[in-house]
Amino acid sequence: MTDSYTIDVIPGDGIGQEVIPAATACLDLVAERHGFALHWRDREWGSDYYRSTGRMLPVDGLEQLSTGDAVFLGAVGDVDIPDDVTLWGLLIPIRREFEQYINLRPNRTLPGVPSPLAGDRQLDVLVVRENVEGEYSEIGGRFRRGRPDEFALQEAVFTRQGIARVTRFAAELAAGRTGRLVSATKSNGIIHTMPFWDEVVRETAADFPGVTVDKVLIDALAARVVSAPESLDVIVASNLFGDILSDLAAAVAGSLGVAPSANLNPEREHPSLFEPVHGSAPDIAGKGWANPVAAIWAGAMMLRHLGRPEAADDLESAFGAVLAGGTRTRDLGGSASTGDFTEAVLVALRG
Repeated sequence: MTDSYTIDVIPGDGIGQEVIPAATACLDLVAERHGFALHWRDREWGSDYYRSTGRMLPVDGLEQLSTGDAVFLGAVGDVDIPDDVTLWGLLIPIRREFEQYINLRPNRTLPGVPSPLAGDRQLDVLVVRENVEGEYSEIGGRFRRGRPDEFALQEAVFTRQGIARVTRFAAELAAGRTGRLVSATKSNGIIHTMPFWDEVVRETAADFPGVTVDKVLIDALAARVVSAPESLDVIVASNLFGDILSDLAAAVAGSLGVAPSANLNPEREHPSLFEPVHGSAPDIAGKGWANPVAAIWAGAMMLRHLGRPEAADDLESAFGAVLAGGTRTRDLGGSASTGDFTEAVLVALRG
């Protein structure tokens, strides 16, 4: 096993520039304690780079990233640049060039984090989102611009390979947990792609005899996340449905500020990317209010992917202990600053 990993770090925009340094400090300490090192390659890409160059990343940016072990991203987006420019200029090209076809989003209620769930109800769900096709295709366009009869056409693209590989990944996770897999669909209303999704999910999951598949319409599933979260374990979903469901589950768990994600190339032919899901939050950027939990947790997911599960466990235990002890940022009803919370995690890691 290697004792050093090269990580491309892109703080990006807004609070990404606050939570990523917080997370890297925690990652460096836990790596030192477990006898390995993280070599950070700083990439000052994002909206400021776009303002000066007209691009979110350099022409050879993907080539530069291809030589690293992983990518650690803060956030993308600013108020004066259209979201489609920032997202399609940086994050989506990385996902697609590196075949990061799995977007894994764990959501669970954490100790010390107030949840809108009534009573003592808990949520612990993994959303496995197809990450490179589906509803987020590039096929389509706008026609007769500016005219009364202007229209836009957007094509969803579902391939047998794409559905099968995301289902296989989700089924393997479910087999190692409770064996319950929920497939998000809308095959009663979307007549071509969703019945195809259902068919391939069913065929693929049949290779996992210990896994049961529950096909649930997306609207009913959204309600179930809120009303019966304990009935859910692993969810497999298309690009759009997985995106929405994972944010809903994060809100049910208490805050988008604690929600991490991994964009995975499971075959490890290319680097994977790890990021918090909360976005750039320009309204609080620069105030020291940002919650670093999602970034720290995303860092733990990165360590696990790199083959360092013990270090990942220690990092998750550390921020969990800090939350359980009552240290919380403003989004969780506390008063701790980003720096306060980070320092508390560092103290917990030092033991």
